[in-house]
Amino acid sequence: MLYLGPETRLSSLIIEPTHSLIRQSTHSREREEPLNGDGFGIGWYSPDHTTEPAVFRSITPAWNNRNLQNLARVVASDCVLAHVRAATQSSGVNEANCHPFRWRQYLCMHNGDVGDFRLVRRRLLASVCDEAFGNVYGSTDSEHFFALFIDSLLDSEEGDPALRMARALARTISRTLELVHEAGSDSASYLNVAISDGDRAVISRFTDDADGVPESLYYFMGELYPVLQAKRRTNAGHPVIVSSERLTADAGWTEVPAGQIIILRRDRAPEFIDARTGETREAPAVAGPASRAAPRVNDSRGGRAPRAARGSRR
Repeated sequence: MLYLGPETRLSSLIIEPTHSLIRQSTHSREREEPLNGDGFGIGWYSPDHTTEPAVFRSITPAWNNRNLQNLARVVASDCVLAHVRAATQSSGVNEANCHPFRWRQYLCMHNGDVGDFRLVRRRLLASVCDEAFGNVYGSTDSEHFFALFIDSLLDSEEGDPALRMARALARTISRTLELVHEAGSDSASYLNVAISDGDRAVISRFTDDADGVPESLYYFMGELYPVLQAKRRTNAGHPVIVSSERLTADAGWTEVPAGQIIILRRDRAPEFIDARTGETREAPAVAGPASRAAPRVNDSRGGRAPRAARGSRR
């Protein structure tokens, strides 16, 4: 889950919603395996103090961590990234492997997996600069993907900060697929990746599986949760939430189109670019006004159950 907008309490995002992130950690609706109990992480920004985000991660299940409950009640932020994890056998359950990952002012989290990562890891690390290499502390494909993003970002000459992030993410997706191909693998990659610098965010919904669809991803525009009016920033913009699953029954949730990156800025509506080429795409039609009618959860896999967990998850 990623939130960008006026300042709000963490509890409004991860605890109180009908289908909150904590609820998703035990009862995920759009996965074959509904349990995400191998740790969690939450990152948030406090621009009055520093440009670098704070991160709280733990290997305990999100639903059973009293520190998270207490922290969420009293901490507020205008940019929040939160993640619950279901680990694969190839990546250990430890704090270094919990999302989100941090570098400078950037946070990154991933839902999905890099195809045949065990064959790709060494090639990937050999391809990045020293700074990106030095930011890898764990063993997940997700953190290695972030290192590839750091390398792509540092190599970018794009002047617009949001487009620089988005096109670096598109370049990272292309480089990842090239590395999988060079390793002789035909395994598909699932790359729903969210990255933010505290003032803007980019989120991809992508897979190269010719017979499948990407992991689920939705966004909601509007004040779904209470904001702290007394501390509202004049440039905070309108609230936008992006989540792997709908957090409420409101009808305003819109599916992020497959194969695209959604770009969030505080001063304008969401934009979209192609997740592989970085070319601008037209924005999809936004869902109608919010209502309390419960939506039907679409099975975008044509009647099949959602794909089982194969990599670093929500």
